[in-house]
Amino acid sequence: MGRFERHVFVCTNERPAGHPKGCCKEKGSEEIRAALKSEIKRLGVSGIVRANASGCLDACEHGVSMVIYPEGIWYGRVTLRDVPQIVERTVLNGEVIDRLLIKDPRYAPSQMQFSILPLPAKKGPTS
Repeated sequence: MGRFERHVFVCTNERPAGHPKGCCKEKGSEEIRAALKSEIKRLGVSGIVRANASGCLDACEHGVSMVIYPEGIWYGRVTLRDVPQIVERTVLNGEVIDRLLIKDPRYAPSQMQFSILPLPAKKGPTS
């Protein structure tokens, strides 16, 4: 097992104003990444899940875009409201959320359900 079981890469690319593809940064990607990090920490899985900022994922027209590895799940038009579901359903439980999938065959996942992450043991009170 590697250090992290899953990585969530959030596009934080910034393009010039008026670019036809738009850019994820102006659509709130930095706030979404911060919310992902907060939710991951709140759930106590920061040792096995990492939310990373990325440069251009070449999907800004679908932005805010993100990809979850190692499964290669591509989500688009992500909002802050989606973050808890992404962490709970996809990152922890391996479920692909169909409404967030980028509807372009180049970004299609190989399957719709992946492995559930083994959560770290909760620490009890110490004596």
